[in-house]
Amino acid sequence: MLGHILKRDGSPRLDKHQGNGNEHLIDLKQVVKTYESAAGSFTALKGINLQIDTGEFRSIVGKSGSGKSTLINVITGIDRPTSGQVMIENTAVHTLNEEQIAVWRGRTIGVIFQFFQLLPTLTAVENVMLPMDYCQVHPPNERPARAMALLEQMDMADYAHELPSALSGGQQQSIAIARALATDPPILTADEPTGNLDSRTAEVVFHLFENLVASGKTILMVTHDNDLAARAQTTLVIADGEIVDERANGRA
Repeated sequence: MLGHILKRDGSPRLDKHQGNGNEHLIDLKQVVKTYESAAGSFTALKGINLQIDTGEFRSIVGKSGSGKSTLINVITGIDRPTSGQVMIENTAVHTLNEEQIAVWRGRTIGVIFQFFQLLPTLTAVENVMLPMDYCQVHPPNERPARAMALLEQMDMADYAHELPSALSGGQQQSIAIARALATDPPILTADEPTGNLDSRTAEVVFHLFENLVASGKTILMVTHDNDLAARAQTTLVIADGEIVDERANGRA
């Protein structure tokens, strides 16, 4: 069922090399992000160069304040770089306005947050349907069935009509992952996705990530758990806003 759900409305999967002269799915060039505040300026990212191809699973580790989450936020368009280029699927994300970024993100990147970010007044199935409605992905009459299929994939179908407040943290995260998959994006980003989960649920989530990568998804995962990070194909180590190490973990 997983392979069937992850296909894109009959369209072919992305090739590893992209067109228009850009051979990487994600390509960051000299990305700088500086925050301004009353206390002064703080540079969270310092000239980041990063290339990621389709089907890669990369973990991102580093101390608190090192720039891990900022890197993810720049890739997803949640944060705009102060300078440099963010190219994703041949889209110059750094040039888009806020409305364009919102639509682009909904179709291109599934964002999984540590604290779920489910809308509290919507049921589980309504939360999963929301990205499809907003981005006008999949015919309207097919969206409820797709949302239910995704919840079933996460073993959450029995809770489809529950509000988030009635669910445990693990259940909410499972629904948040189903929502991230709703528009069948080629890329998933996850910022500490297992940080609030018990070990059993965390293992289920990570196994799902492995299956998604095997099906052709690209996943970037921020984590403080070095053991979890080592199970990705590659680990990026960030310190003081710079990538200081990039190591293969010996996985296919």
